[in-house]
Amino acid sequence: MSKEKIPYKIYLEESEMPKVWYNLRADMKNKPAPLLNPGTLEPMKAEELAGVFCEELVRQELDDTTPYFEIPEEIRNFYKMYRPSPLVRAYCLEEKLQTPAKIYYKFEGNNTSGSHKLNSAIAQAYYAKKQGLKGVTTETGAGQWGTALSMACSYFDLDCKVYMVKVSYEQKPFRREVMRTYGASVTPSPSMETEVGKKILAEHPGTSGSLGCAISEAVEKATATEGYRYVLGSVLNQVLLHQSVIGLETKAALDKYGIKPDIVIGCAGGGSNLGGLIAPFMGEKLKGEADYRIIAVEPASCPSFTRGKYAYDFCDTGMVCPLSKMYTLGSGFMPAPNHAGGLRYHGMSSTLSQLYHDGLMEAVSVTQTSVFEAAEQFARIEGILPAPESSHAIKVAIDEAMRCKETGEEKTIVFGLTGTGYFDMVAYEKFHDGKMTDYIPTDEEIQQTLDKLPKVE
Repeated sequence: MSKEKIPYKIYLEESEMPKVWYNLRADMKNKPAPLLNPGTLEPMKAEELAGVFCEELVRQELDDTTPYFEIPEEIRNFYKMYRPSPLVRAYCLEEKLQTPAKIYYKFEGNNTSGSHKLNSAIAQAYYAKKQGLKGVTTETGAGQWGTALSMACSYFDLDCKVYMVKVSYEQKPFRREVMRTYGASVTPSPSMETEVGKKILAEHPGTSGSLGCAISEAVEKATATEGYRYVLGSVLNQVLLHQSVIGLETKAALDKYGIKPDIVIGCAGGGSNLGGLIAPFMGEKLKGEADYRIIAVEPASCPSFTRGKYAYDFCDTGMVCPLSKMYTLGSGFMPAPNHAGGLRYHGMSSTLSQLYHDGLMEAVSVTQTSVFEAAEQFARIEGILPAPESSHAIKVAIDEAMRCKETGEEKTIVFGLTGTGYFDMVAYEKFHDGKMTDYIPTDEEIQQTLDKLPKVE
């Protein structure tokens, strides 16, 4: 189709918004390994998980055979406030790069939370309310998930307790205040509020925290408080299920104009946006209906895919959560206090880990300064200030477009622009002032935490 016939922004009609979530695991020949009880090393049962998670979410978490889950009407009505989100043709970027590549990005920052996280937050809050709970607890890294969950809980009149990674709590005071505006309580993690927080602080005095630490605290708080459950913004199968709305919309918009991407790119921390974006494309790949090159992009400071080990590990630093088989740096890995934002998790989704292990997708790690160079370039050309997480995908999308320039190939590239960076200005300031560094952990540092992986046959 000619350039003139493809609009800058491809919008679906409200009636074209997905009515189901797609469960990618249903089409996987090699299913993700089950969660294990850390005490017995037996697969976790629904009744065991129900003490931590909402009952319906447990059902979604354990189901790897049902391909589609109907999206409840109440959730679809909420989605209509900001969905369908636009798929944007990056004409200006293409022109500036002088590349023959065609570049598209799915923009998920068009809601008050500023990111894709609201897609799962509203679903998890809905199921908590339906179960009659008083409230939920959670962790947040860069703050996008905590912001989204505070909005969702406010909508359903639920209490929301957020443990925010300490370095982000200090770097992003305004993100914290948005959460408080929506009624959430926000605690820097690790804290002295929980027993696991006290233990982590005793072992790592002065630590800037990690998502693993914050998860441990949130789980302890939930299990110790009547009428509460824990909810998670990434990693889990249920979250990837909810986020599939991103990929389903993206594919529907591309199909509308007869566009087939060659490359699909997403940033990777725990796997929520990447898993959601690639779901229908990977589904076609698994069924042999089409082929795509799928690239996960992670920070060089927390390289779970590219330098981690595929093994069972705790999902949290305090070792109170189930064991998950994933690419991991070790639950005790403490990322540098950099600006990789929500990509600081020590492990990766078990679903994505299995796909990567089977060679169905690629992974690359990129340095912090190169990411912000790409972010600034994108902001100046396309007019959107991207979040640091999203900018990892932008960096590799530009790299691939420049490779097309070198080879003359007219490839179609699609990447996920997961959110905006308006609460990340401390990071941009450090980049502009030349104070940003590229810390990359040594092999020895990673091996120290890998040596402490639980022994699972």
